[in-house]
Amino acid sequence: MEYFLSLVIFFPAVAAVLGFLIDEASIKTYAVTMSFIEFVLSLVLWILYEPVDGIAFSVLHPFISEYGINYFIGVDGISLFLVILSTLVTFLALLSLSIKERAKNLIICILFLEMTMVGVFVALDAILFYIFWELSLIPMLYIIGAWGSGKRIYAAVKFFIYTFLGSMFLLVGLVAMSYFYHEATGEYSFNILNWQSLSLPLGTQIPLFLAFSIAFAIKTPCFPFHTWLPYAHGQAPTIGSVLLAAVLLKMGTYGFVRFSLPLFPDASVYFSGMMCAVAIVMIVYASFIAFAQKDIKQVIAYSSIAHMGVIMLGIFSMSREGISGAVFLMISHGIVSGGLFMLVGFLYDRRHTKLFGEFGGLARVMPLYAFCFCVVLLGSIGLPLTIGFVGEFLSLVGIFKISFSYALLGGLGIIMGAIYSMNLYKKTFFGALVHEENKKLSDLNRTELCSIIPICVLVVVLGVAPNLMLKSIEPSVTQSLELMFNKASQTATRAYMEKANFKVRSDAK
Repeated sequence: MEYFLSLVIFFPAVAAVLGFLIDEASIKTYAVTMSFIEFVLSLVLWILYEPVDGIAFSVLHPFISEYGINYFIGVDGISLFLVILSTLVTFLALLSLSIKERAKNLIICILFLEMTMVGVFVALDAILFYIFWELSLIPMLYIIGAWGSGKRIYAAVKFFIYTFLGSMFLLVGLVAMSYFYHEATGEYSFNILNWQSLSLPLGTQIPLFLAFSIAFAIKTPCFPFHTWLPYAHGQAPTIGSVLLAAVLLKMGTYGFVRFSLPLFPDASVYFSGMMCAVAIVMIVYASFIAFAQKDIKQVIAYSSIAHMGVIMLGIFSMSREGISGAVFLMISHGIVSGGLFMLVGFLYDRRHTKLFGEFGGLARVMPLYAFCFCVVLLGSIGLPLTIGFVGEFLSLVGIFKISFSYALLGGLGIIMGAIYSMNLYKKTFFGALVHEENKKLSDLNRTELCSIIPICVLVVVLGVAPNLMLKSIEPSVTQSLELMFNKASQTATRAYMEKANFKVRSDAK
């Protein structure tokens, strides 16, 4: 089993290369088959998951030994479900793919993108992480620019410039961390686990935290770096929006959990107030803008920004509940946002418009579509016993321990989310069938049902039984918090974590 995780990473890339040999007529069947095999492989990871010292399936091979650069991979409870999310969403997105023009090139791009997404979540060597992080930009740039609509070139270039510039800050931070590790130990290393043993003074942590966090904030995207996202979603093809919202945005919040908090605990607390304030702005500001939109896709795009703000609140609560809830919300938002963009794509294929004003009364002619949209939308709102409720509730519980005001404003944003989401549903599915074109619309076909039903099932199942994931997430979160608590050199850091009711295990003192 030593190379099983490597198989999970590179299987989509091999499938992409072999895709050049497949004819255009058979390429979708081939892609769906390959992506399903990849999804099954990721489920096997979950079945066999037994962490040793917090990490499972770890593989370490020297690459450039003199500079401490190695092929080092592994998964823990935080990254495991992000890998499964990546493979599930890719499979369902390919299954629902309706694009015929140059479909072969598009599918090869998507399979290659899947490899980079999985690689980001399992890389434990910082340079390997950076390689996967940067490689993910190329296929998404191509997907938006080649298969998008309207101002697709502008949207693709803006996406690339924002995220690439952020990556420059990340690279500087990675090199600086290796330098400081060399200063402390006499050898270079890009091993993330080795870095976690390094205790740096607050004055050194602050610029490093900022370098890492700028890159992660742009990818998330946090205010004021969010402006690339509505353009990217608005012009991207449906499958591009699905993968972008469901997985690529989670790379940013994953970076905060994997790098910023455990490597820089004192700086994380030092900037926690600012990061929580940014999260509140994301939630409230994006909610107001979402309510003002007339395009269904733009409502979901701004809703994504608001949900990422709730995730940021959970992360910077630095409590077990808050971070566990944030990780759970990464998964749940990936599922529901991917499902919503998929559903909007189904409607766009029929009417070639996404404007509210062109619809109304769709529940009469498309009852199955209306039902599925309702289930996924309720999951996005966070209705109790749906997948969205668990992560939002735990994130708010975590931040409530730190600040009642932050929890109140975060909860207000969630209420606003329910308002604009229900407004979207009312205008689209209820009322009179005014437009003649809508009376002839067909309901979901078999392929579309096969794509969206698994998402509807997950919305309910993981809402009713969240412990299926939380029991694996929480031990990894607890271990990370213990590491932060023990590394903290500032009294304020320990006081902040104690305020969050964090209890250090007796064997970790």
